[in-house]
Amino acid sequence: MRDAVVVDAVRTPIGRRGGALAGVHPVDLSATVLRALAERSGVDPARVDDVVWGCASQVGEQAANVGRFAALAAGWPETVPGTTVDRGCGSAQQAAHFAAAGVIAGQYDVVVCGGVESATRVPMGSARTRGPGLPHGPAVRARYFGVDFDRGRSAEVVAERWGLSRAQLDEHSLESHERAALAADGGELKGEIVPVTVPAEDGEVLVVDTDEGIRRGGTPESLARLRPAFRPDGVITAGNSSHVADGAAALLATTSEIARREGWTPLVRFHAFALAAVDPVAMLTGPIPATAAVLARAGLRLDEIGAVEVDEAFAAVTCAWLAETGADPRLLSARGGAIALGHPLGGAGARLMTTLVHRMRSARVRHGLQAMCEAGGTANATVLELL
Repeated sequence: MRDAVVVDAVRTPIGRRGGALAGVHPVDLSATVLRALAERSGVDPARVDDVVWGCASQVGEQAANVGRFAALAAGWPETVPGTTVDRGCGSAQQAAHFAAAGVIAGQYDVVVCGGVESATRVPMGSARTRGPGLPHGPAVRARYFGVDFDRGRSAEVVAERWGLSRAQLDEHSLESHERAALAADGGELKGEIVPVTVPAEDGEVLVVDTDEGIRRGGTPESLARLRPAFRPDGVITAGNSSHVADGAAALLATTSEIARREGWTPLVRFHAFALAAVDPVAMLTGPIPATAAVLARAGLRLDEIGAVEVDEAFAAVTCAWLAETGADPRLLSARGGAIALGHPLGGAGARLMTTLVHRMRSARVRHGLQAMCEAGGTANATVLELL
């Protein structure tokens, strides 16, 4: 029976909106990780059967099939296809699922998956505002009494449902920054990051090789001064939410047999993947049932998982997940999460998976779990197995 393994996984540094990567077109940002993936793994790009690419806001510079044009921008042969997937923030994780399923089914031998988002150049929500009409449709709006499906208000619902206080969420956020700073300062992130060369105004070039969003020296007092972002009496603030960002990530997948034949060293195997869907109003709870679904499919218990990445869209998401699952918080986002590193929407799933692969390899963790909440109430979950 065929399997699907990851040969390598890379990502760009994550740039703040309007930051160091603001001048890079998302197609070129994608091409950066594709080139790095080929160089690091030694794969001949002509061998790639498809580029399956996640992107959430497919409009403007991110329209017209980013995945296909990323391969062309990377200088890969014109014979390499590409497609672009939209499952909101889970787009790149879904791209990985599609890629792995294709490998296992025998439709792909060698495939690249990943994703990109440039919040600077294609602001969040652009796809809703740059076209005629409104999304969702009248039947859905009638079913949910005209409610606006808003992530921030959903985070408030989650915090209220699980009884999460402002102090708890702020503490969780500070820990995310502290973990990210320790990982960055200790060189733990170097193996997953490929530098991005950005033209500077003086004609020189700027090499961006570190994540911009990490804040050092934060305190509970400094976070407590921030105003609630979505409700006057709410607990969700900019400080305990992820910041939308610019970034891309990519993984190379094949079978263990092909990897052996080609002399590639596989890092992890796709052990199981699953989906879940919940109430689209409280949409951010999806990782909870998705986790249960993927563990059941994998035949594993949560205490058999040694590394976890659940997307920190908001501190409320990961705090609720921890409260509901009883997971060891020390295993969650040990190198910092999206609150510190940033959340490049359609590329976020591949960023998490890249970090998870390198965490597992570094700590020799046998099984790793990743889960992602998504707009509309869907969620992806993946279990990886170290090789």
